Amino acid sequence: MALKRIILEMGTGNDLHGGDYTKAALRAVQDALHHSSLSFIRTLGLDIHKMQVEVTIGVQRPDQVDIEAVRKSLPYGVVTAKAVKGGLDVPEEGRHDRAVIASAAIAVRFDLP
Repeated sequence: MALKRIILEMGTGNDLHGGDYTKAALRAVQDALHHSSLSFIRTLGLDIHKMQVEVTIGVQRPDQVDIEAVRKSLPYGVVTAKAVKGGLDVPEEGRHDRAVIASAAIAVRFDLP
């Protein structure tokens, strides 16, 4: 048996004021989750607790994402998460504020023949 990716879902999230990278990341993860329904997992009799879930978050300042909070936001599976350079910061002119836009990619894998 080998781990096989069965779904890849993407999402975007933002924090319009305050520049909170974790808040934007969590919203991106929720956006991705709300775009997917994995009903075939139950149909095939697969154990949702055994699925491998890999989350990648793209933001301009990856070191400012609370990876543990992102990991814990996923409801099932063995979850790993990482933050990488990506996303977008949009500064507000004349102020010390910025909108943070995060991207999320969630890959789900199962050990299948």
